[in-house]
Amino acid sequence: MNNLNAFIENAIKEDVGNGDHTSLACIPAKALGRAHLLVKEPGIISGTELAKAIAKKTDTKLKLSVFITDGSKVQPGDIVFTLKGPSRSILKAERLILNCMQRMSGVATKTNQLVQLCRGTKAKVIDTRKTTPGFRSMEKWAVKTGGGANHRFGLYDMILIKDNHIDYAGSIQKALEAVSNYKSKHPSLKKLKVEIEARNLKEVEQILNTGSKDRITINRIMLDNFSIPNLKKALKLINGKYETEASGGITETNIRSYALCGVDFISIGALTHSVKSLDLSLKAY
Repeated sequence: MNNLNAFIENAIKEDVGNGDHTSLACIPAKALGRAHLLVKEPGIISGTELAKAIAKKTDTKLKLSVFITDGSKVQPGDIVFTLKGPSRSILKAERLILNCMQRMSGVATKTNQLVQLCRGTKAKVIDTRKTTPGFRSMEKWAVKTGGGANHRFGLYDMILIKDNHIDYAGSIQKALEAVSNYKSKHPSLKKLKVEIEARNLKEVEQILNTGSKDRITINRIMLDNFSIPNLKKALKLINGKYETEASGGITETNIRSYALCGVDFISIGALTHSVKSLDLSLKAY
């Protein structure tokens, strides 16, 4: 990832400031140490590759050896990796590694739970832009580690016409026509996919009627906050003409019911906006 080095550098500056004065006061400059990453609850591990990058950026003398790779199931007592080298550097890298890996492993664990609930269906569990500012790359990385897939990364890699866009534009037809005109004026955006949100069955019909017109291209319809009966009706109306995405109010208790309807994608903001971090600890040994 292009922004990985910048993220690590900024995170170290944020934490260390003008010096880790506790370690500088307590630990001899030449002291060497070792630590291991201890798992304290069941889950899916994610972030070991990032931990390697953090260790290297903190001190090239640090050596991180991975025993359990990203995407693996872990249990309390498992040792994910060992970290050896200057003691001061281990302590400097400790919190950043833990903060990242606990968060990423929490995202991967939640994602995997929902992916497993969709087994046997064609539905792919995908993330959203409801991510932690500055940490989006890592959270989306963790979603893939957990077996999910990524939606658009940002505002630039897909045109997603949501309810506010429709309301501001004046109607579904006006929004789609405006997008079509915009893309025609910018040839470099020709391959940019277009998705549009529907809030009800009437809007699905409007999208289908507008999407059948010349020059207007739609790739996916987002069916937002649809009940199971209405989702089934919407999918019947769409009849495979476009990709379909269900979103809004979908949790572990109802995701399988949504998946069984035959939708292509299920997007869940909770994968990243409110997930519980996995309990991990970096301990000297």
